[in-house]
Amino acid sequence: MKDGVHPEYRAVVFQDVTSDFKFLTRSTLSSKETVKWEDGNEYPLVKIEVSSASHPFYTGQHKVMDTSGRIDKFKRRYTK
Repeated sequence: MKDGVHPEYRAVVFQDVTSDFKFLTRSTLSSKETVKWEDGNEYPLVKIEVSSASHPFYTGQHKVMDTSGRIDKFKRRYTK
């Protein structure tokens, strides 16, 4: 592999600001803020708006739209 082509990955803590959920993973993102993690080390902190802890699909609050019912209702109304 060529040198200098691939980004450097480092440990980063992501924090969901809506649910205060934090997780440690590897990323190429950088941040000026840091946070002390459970293992005692300090890592860069990246704040995000949505994660699996707050997204409606993962929390079970996802609502499925009944598109087939709407289409049938439209056809019944305007096929006269």
